[in-house]
Amino acid sequence: MIEVTALSKRYGAVTAVDGLTFTVPGGAVTGFLGPNGAGKSTTMRMVLGLDAPSAGSVTVNGKPYAGYRRPLREVGALLDAKAVAGGRTAYNHLLWLALSNGIPRSRVAEVLRQVGLATAGGKRVGGFSLGMAQRLGIAAALLGDPPVLMFDEPVNGLDPEGVAWIRTLLRALAAEGRTVFLSSHLMSEMALTADRLVVVGRGRLIAETAVADLLATGSGNYIRVRTPEPGELGALLTARGATVARESDGALRVTGTTADVVGELARVRGLGLLELSAQQMSLEQRYLELTRDAVEYQTDALAPTAAPTPK
Repeated sequence: MIEVTALSKRYGAVTAVDGLTFTVPGGAVTGFLGPNGAGKSTTMRMVLGLDAPSAGSVTVNGKPYAGYRRPLREVGALLDAKAVAGGRTAYNHLLWLALSNGIPRSRVAEVLRQVGLATAGGKRVGGFSLGMAQRLGIAAALLGDPPVLMFDEPVNGLDPEGVAWIRTLLRALAAEGRTVFLSSHLMSEMALTADRLVVVGRGRLIAETAVADLLATGSGNYIRVRTPEPGELGALLTARGATVARESDGALRVTGTTADVVGELARVRGLGLLELSAQQMSLEQRYLELTRDAVEYQTDALAPTAAPTPK
């Protein structure tokens, strides 16, 4: 478990992380989301003791990361896949990590096979593609068989097979009871991989919730209904407090109730249904809705229209 409590980090006049408090439990994949500049990387660096907090604290299974004598046995992390000495072979890079943390030499060959680099162990890391470097970084994170794992954009540079592989791996690690903390801007992958989300913006917590709960509360969710009696069903739903609008194809767009309620009402009144479907916002849409006021670097397409500057 990772516990972040009132965590802040200031660089002069700039506050990168501002009083963050959240928990990353074991047995689940927790996604870490936020716009560029939201403080995600700084937070992850503070978890690993690479940056010192200006205020607050962060612990891993009850202790600061720096308190562990052999940290790779407790926490595995991939923050920057290219932060490796390019002159070393993949095998030797992992070997010195293993020896420095009391990890058996045999484990090096095991993780190289696990990440698909068994035939590349003797190659120098400087010649690796980004995808191969990501696999090596994942191997380093797995090396100590730790109970806590952290990954920052782990699918960068991976081909579709690699993306599917890392998704399966992360979910399997969480199913073993491990703590898995994942930062990514790929919403489609986060929707398939994460169980929980921590969303931040401008260094502050926006949401900490299950993925399903976050999607269920989106303002763009509605129920689509097609029936031979749209007027009658619409009036019945309106009388029960729902909001009903007619779409261009004659279907009803219903909010303020559930599909179960609509279906049961139609059954009781003997009204036929041609379609009854719950339409839910995607994770990307819900994320943009949540963070629209916390985006530091906006493009013209997302930025609000501003009045012209007087000359």
